Amino acid sequence: MATELHPQAEELLHDLSASGVPPLYRQSVPEARDTYLDLTVPDGDPEPVRLVSETAIEGPNGPIPLRIYDPRDADIEGPRPALVFFHGGGWVVGDLDTHDLASRALANAAGCVVVAVDYRRAPESPFPAPLEDCYAALDWLAADPDLDGDVRIDPDRIAVGGDSAGATLATGVALLARDRQGPDLARQLLVYPVVDHAFDTDSYTENASGYFITRGDMERFWDDYLETDLDGTHPYASPLRASDLAGLPPATVLTAGFDPLRDEGRAYADRLDEAGVPVNHLEYPDMIHGFLTMLADPEWDRAREAVADLASDLRNAYHD
Repeated sequence: MATELHPQAEELLHDLSASGVPPLYRQSVPEARDTYLDLTVPDGDPEPVRLVSETAIEGPNGPIPLRIYDPRDADIEGPRPALVFFHGGGWVVGDLDTHDLASRALANAAGCVVVAVDYRRAPESPFPAPLEDCYAALDWLAADPDLDGDVRIDPDRIAVGGDSAGATLATGVALLARDRQGPDLARQLLVYPVVDHAFDTDSYTENASGYFITRGDMERFWDDYLETDLDGTHPYASPLRASDLAGLPPATVLTAGFDPLRDEGRAYADRLDEAGVPVNHLEYPDMIHGFLTMLADPEWDRAREAVADLASDLRNAYHD
């Protein structure tokens, strides 16, 4: 295990501290959303893909906007593999724009269509509303794989994934697909997932503050996401508490060493393995929570390494 932060992460944390921006949990919801947007959206041109299109589907409580990324080097002949991607941000502050760079990078690196889901956010729409939106997007794609233009999805090669709270939603979608006899999934891609409504791990003590996402931020996000603490015991909200994880799709679980969520991600990877689910646990011991969204800075090579690792697992899953 690394005992020192990577210099890139250390520099980012120094700059954040020097900026005087208060932690997210001390900001109002609109302020926190603006702060997160400023941190993750670049000023320059994003990584190019072949095509970006916008659409919307009918969800459980109205339209669900989707942003579809067709990879730069796409072979447009025949049906394409797809990743249904759920953005992070504590179920509260992220959106399609905060994770636009990650969606583009994953599409190009994995050679798949990325369908990013603009699910309803808390606190306006608490659990299970965001999860039901995400499942509706998966269900729609599997049932109607002809997208706009010349893009057709192969329903036998669909994965789900996300980062942080988005990874939690991906775990919940995988459980729902199993429990509802829904679409078969090629893989679940879980980047530093939130998998338990508890704050009792060593990593929550070791990394409580000073590493971008704090314990206070996570407590606030959970408070906004759940209507009651009892909801936090539900396995679709806290999948680490599920009694049985057997029958879930193969998984990639990525954790970061300087992250309050590190230990619950490790524990979830272990639980999947014990349940007989093939799992690849990738740990970046010198990194902080949220580093996948730092792709705007070309010096953040660790973020690009993570994209390459995740894309490798996706490519293998699509060709199994």
